[in-house]
Amino acid sequence: MNSCVRLFQASALASIAGSKLSANASRSSCLLRMSGSPRVKRGMHAAAAPAHAKGQAPQAQQPPQRQQSAQPQQAELPPKPKQLAKFCRVCGGPVQLAIPEGDDHWRHVCQACGAVEFYNPKMVVGCIVEHGGRVLLCRRAIDPCAGKWTLPAGYLELSESTAEGAARETREEACADVRIIAPFAHYDIPVIGQTYLIFRAAFQDAEAAHSPGPESLETCMMSPAEVPWDEIAFSSISLALRAFFEDLESGKWHHHHAVIDKRPGSSPNDPGTFQLRDHITLTLADTDSRL
Repeated sequence: MNSCVRLFQASALASIAGSKLSANASRSSCLLRMSGSPRVKRGMHAAAAPAHAKGQAPQAQQPPQRQQSAQPQQAELPPKPKQLAKFCRVCGGPVQLAIPEGDDHWRHVCQACGAVEFYNPKMVVGCIVEHGGRVLLCRRAIDPCAGKWTLPAGYLELSESTAEGAARETREEACADVRIIAPFAHYDIPVIGQTYLIFRAAFQDAEAAHSPGPESLETCMMSPAEVPWDEIAFSSISLALRAFFEDLESGKWHHHHAVIDKRPGSSPNDPGTFQLRDHITLTLADTDSRL
């Protein structure tokens, strides 16, 4: 009987042990299925444990690398112009050419008070006065180009419009009272810093009276065939006259705009030392319009 009891106890113990092993195996299988599942809670990452969690020292976090912007290249300095003044008109101090901060042009800067003198292009205004197919020309009594022929024209004065200045110059150089009809030509001459504005004009009186003023040796009405083209004083005047006679012959008036590129140091009207560029011709609808 004792042998039977011992056999029963051994069988029971074996059954209990088998149940525990089966339960452990089932738990392990469940854990394996959970760890292999692709479903991860939002906000969680299936990443490896940090190095310091495994007994290693934490690594210092590297700062983000910032790309340095390229330094702008310094612009080339413009050619240094001729110095036009030596003394400051504000304080009388010495003047030198310099490029002020924030500027990109050479300026006349006083070394004592810091005043900056600006030199800008000069504006020349004049008239092409036409009567009976001829135009009014003046022979110059003063330099530059004394003895040469030109249109009545000169520098614009303060407190007058360009049309008023053109009429005034005609009155001073040719003793002629004229009315302005329309603008005719606009020529820029960058190398000498001048701009020419030439107007078409007509005599105020029927007699078309004119005579030389203090700056003229003589005045004369000339047709295209009578113009002494080799004796015209300035390239701008020669170009304006040729354009005028072309428009007069065609019966269609235009406004001409162009740039005259002159060779530095050349004479005022040497045909081989200048060329016309950027020529714009605007047709005028009303040829008898008056400003």
